[in-house]
Amino acid sequence: MENTDKPILTHAQIWAAVDALAARYGLTASGLARHAGLDPTTFNPSKRVTAHGRDRWPSTESLAKVLNATGASLHELATLTETGSNGETSARPIPLIEFAQAGTGGFFDAGGCPIGTAWEQIHFPEVDDETAYALEVAGDAMLPLYREGDIIVVSPAAGVRRGDRVVVRLSDGEVMARILARRTAKTVELGPLNPEHAALILPVDRIGWMARIVWASQ
Repeated sequence: MENTDKPILTHAQIWAAVDALAARYGLTASGLARHAGLDPTTFNPSKRVTAHGRDRWPSTESLAKVLNATGASLHELATLTETGSNGETSARPIPLIEFAQAGTGGFFDAGGCPIGTAWEQIHFPEVDDETAYALEVAGDAMLPLYREGDIIVVSPAAGVRRGDRVVVRLSDGEVMARILARRTAKTVELGPLNPEHAALILPVDRIGWMARIVWASQ
């Protein structure tokens, strides 16, 4: 007689739960692994299948470390295996790179929208912009507002107003996070994230594009 029983928990469900748990705490899969004291590549998509194409499951030890580090309960993780990205924690994938990569070329079109296939992904809810993307902060250059490991979500489609935190790409390719202090027909004044640093006053033609930061994992 044919066995029609379905598996209690599938490979896709457990990894969707890991991704959803990471998103809930404002982390990437690699960020979640680091937060739990694991190798940053532990939960990478490339580690979820062996070189021979067989499913690789997260170990119970790694899951236990994740629960301990985040404070999430086993029940919460189990719930996420059922809801995944379609339930209350619904999240869609958006592109992700480290902030330092943003100025290296090949990641954005002329309007500041993400392009190419070199991006990673993070699941993130509540962003009404199909061109939104995420940047992972490295180092201490953005202190005190953004710390190493923080994720900032940027929306090219969002309107930018005075006082907004923005990501700006200059005509020479440099990318920075700043605060829009003032904008005229000829110049753009960009305030620093750190009040100890100086503001920048740049001619408009030095601005390649500017996009608003709409969320940060702080």
